Amino acid sequence: MKLEFVNKQSFVSAVLRKEFHSCRFSTTPQVTNKINVGDEEFVSNLLDRRWALVSPDTKIHQIKVSEHLKREQGGYFGDILFKNNPNPLLGDGMLGHSKDHASFYVVRDDLLHPLVNGNKTRKLDGLLPLLEDNSVTDVVTCGGCQSAHAAAVAVSCAERGLTSHLLLRGEQPETATGYGLISMLYGNATYVPRSLYAKRDTMLASHAEFIAESSGSVVWLSDLFEASFMNLVSKKPISVQSNAARLSEKIKKVAIINEGAGDAAGLLGVIRLVHYLSRHHIFGKDQALKVVLDSGTGTTAVGLGIAALCLGLPWEVTAVMLADTFDGYRNLEQRLVTEFLRCSSFPFSPEVVKKLNDGVVHWLERRHPRKFGNVLKGEVDTCQQIAQQTGILVDPIYTLAAWELSTILSQEEVGGAKVVMLHTGGTLGMFGLAQRYKSFFQISENVKMST
Repeated sequence: MKLEFVNKQSFVSAVLRKEFHSCRFSTTPQVTNKINVGDEEFVSNLLDRRWALVSPDTKIHQIKVSEHLKREQGGYFGDILFKNNPNPLLGDGMLGHSKDHASFYVVRDDLLHPLVNGNKTRKLDGLLPLLEDNSVTDVVTCGGCQSAHAAAVAVSCAERGLTSHLLLRGEQPETATGYGLISMLYGNATYVPRSLYAKRDTMLASHAEFIAESSGSVVWLSDLFEASFMNLVSKKPISVQSNAARLSEKIKKVAIINEGAGDAAGLLGVIRLVHYLSRHHIFGKDQALKVVLDSGTGTTAVGLGIAALCLGLPWEVTAVMLADTFDGYRNLEQRLVTEFLRCSSFPFSPEVVKKLNDGVVHWLERRHPRKFGNVLKGEVDTCQQIAQQTGILVDPIYTLAAWELSTILSQEEVGGAKVVMLHTGGTLGMFGLAQRYKSFFQISENVKMST
């Protein structure tokens, strides 16, 4: 398929002229009280909307770590042992518990959906209703050939009667597997040369125009996000159109989602998660936490940080950088914060604005840096060790990095702040890795003999 490019500035102007939204932007904010740190009312109003998930609930496990980390014996954890408690004490029960040994909690968002990663599910939690409320028929997005984001969009759209169009970077593999296979099965995947993919905005806009055809319309997700806040401020009811009604019109309305859902709209579901975790019977609002996660685009980490600040929680969010530099992630954080402040239509106090601009995430280098997507020797074995000892599967590209940092911090924080790892998923990625790193997944002779 040939992709033709259009200028984004003129493209966006044309989109707005088509009046994709039924709402009209107001230039006069209707909220006069400034929002301060710990403003529960603001967060409650922000979350007063339709969601894709019926409930923000998630399972929480506690991982007990053996006392001594003998790193000199090689490997990631030496002789360390992990033990999983799938029903730990939470709320007030965790305040005086586990002061004498190292442990960390795991938020099992990897269990939210069989095919969609946990962090993708959270991003789509607030995003999907925006598409439905605006009668979107088609969605265009992009990612790598093993993009968990593209697969998540494909599955979630198919579940809701929407058509997804996925632009995947690079050459089509001889055999589809992992997230690439899911994208192919659930969506319309097109492989794009790297030279064209480098101009993402132009590529997405051009393909969206192609899908919409002359009679259809196109909109960027950021526009839908801003419009949703205008409805929230004005208390304007949202009209939801059924799938049958959308299809009967035969006029395509195409929404563009950036790579990795790296938009402020993706923050909503993450903020909802933090609001749930801060309930008194879960982690509460007073317990100091060190929240750890791996970061691809970094959107989930920023959402966690914004939510913790707005709710006034003593939580420190630490994200392990995997796909970009420190400057790259800081730029992303500043862009998302700016977009969130601009779109939300609520006046924030100078204190909140300053804290947001100063940074709400601690971006940390991975202990064993490498080019993104590479797997080091021994990491698959480490994932196997964790799986066999805890029943929790992590992958060497993403979640192993968060598990490793959580293990280290849990030993440093015995009797101090609780360490919480957000398990974002990545199970299907192991299938793609097995295809690429065959030697790391070969069955040993001992296993062959025992079977």
